[in-house]
Amino acid sequence: MKIVKSLFYIALIATGVFTFAKNQLNTTNPNYQPKVTTTSKEMPATKQLDSIVLGEGCFWGAEKRLEALPGVIDAVSGYADGRGLEASYREITQRKNKNNPDNYAEVVKVTFNPQQISLETILKDYFEAHDPTQVNRQGNDIGTQYRSTVLTNSDEQTQITNALIKEYQPLLTKAGYGEIATSVKLLDQFHPAEEYHQDYLQKNPNGYCPDHSTGVKFDGIEQVAKIDNSELQIGKQIVVIDSENYCPYCEKFKKDVADDYQGSIPLTYRYASQLDGLDITTETWATPTILFLNNGKEVFGHRGYIDAENFYKVLGGFKLEDSEAYKVAFQKGTDGRFCKQYEIFKNTPDGQFIDKLSGVALFDTRDRFNSGTGWLSFTKPIDNSVTEHLDTSYGMVRTEIRSKTSGIHLGHVFDDGPNGQKRYCINATVLEFKPRIDV
Repeated sequence: MKIVKSLFYIALIATGVFTFAKNQLNTTNPNYQPKVTTTSKEMPATKQLDSIVLGEGCFWGAEKRLEALPGVIDAVSGYADGRGLEASYREITQRKNKNNPDNYAEVVKVTFNPQQISLETILKDYFEAHDPTQVNRQGNDIGTQYRSTVLTNSDEQTQITNALIKEYQPLLTKAGYGEIATSVKLLDQFHPAEEYHQDYLQKNPNGYCPDHSTGVKFDGIEQVAKIDNSELQIGKQIVVIDSENYCPYCEKFKKDVADDYQGSIPLTYRYASQLDGLDITTETWATPTILFLNNGKEVFGHRGYIDAENFYKVLGGFKLEDSEAYKVAFQKGTDGRFCKQYEIFKNTPDGQFIDKLSGVALFDTRDRFNSGTGWLSFTKPIDNSVTEHLDTSYGMVRTEIRSKTSGIHLGHVFDDGPNGQKRYCINATVLEFKPRIDV
């Protein structure tokens, strides 16, 4: 939820229109702003703002996506359009209420500035971001609490919503979808969800966004083009299922992992609708989903965000399998002296030695020297490419060297290099060589 620091609710309105959500008050938080319960009769604090309540399945991803729209001031997860039961997550998810037509719906209250974003723009994003033809479900989330619903605060909002449904239906029909099941009603009362549901994706950074969009756009342009996957059917491949809509977990994976990845196994992005010709067993509605393929067939799939450490552990098993390199990289093993890979690398021409998994450059041939030890030796690493760690194994005190990007074990550094320099003693099996190309 976006925090507007200048706005504070300092009293309850005498009519009881505003009520503080349970357990919201936290005076130790300087950015704290209590959430409120509102009714359709309530007027915005300023005529410059408006609001609408939208239900499209689980409210976690919807809240984050909707509040990211320029012009949206706030997005609050909550419950609405229920009768005869408590408006709480524990109550609405009871098995007895799964098919209860009076159950509350999971919704998001969107407060926006009409001068910056129109209601039509918000509603188009809403309809395009889920499957409005599904009844009381979105994907694997099944129950009346997951129904598609628009709860308006005026007849004008209702008319705009119905007009967009009328516009959208032929496009969905052309794409092979059924009738739109979205209910459109005047809002009775909005109940903010429990605090742990607010900004859920921000509080739980290692998850996924459910992407149930149909791919059908109001502008009639097919956003997701058909793609030839023949190259993904050859050899080892990494495929990341991205979202057709805003997905903070996808952006986080790109920033933390993919943007730095330069490995020899290609990493390719696809939408869930672009996997034709691939043998996939993992469900593809969660984004991101990371798939490791061999000749077009899934070997391993991970649903949701994965950090760099665990990504490279999986990649290590996928690429290195049960080789000596895997033992060195992840079990802190050591190459045999004068091993085959050392003999290959000790006299390579001008170039760089790169991380076998991430592809990031670690050492340069210009810093290589023959130590006579039987292991590759360098006076220094490439700047900012490795990290140092205390190693007290085998009754010794040494400094371990790891790759900064992948975290794999590389070797150790000692103080006995030439001319008082360091000696980086590095295992050859966890490296690959890249000749220097002069520009």
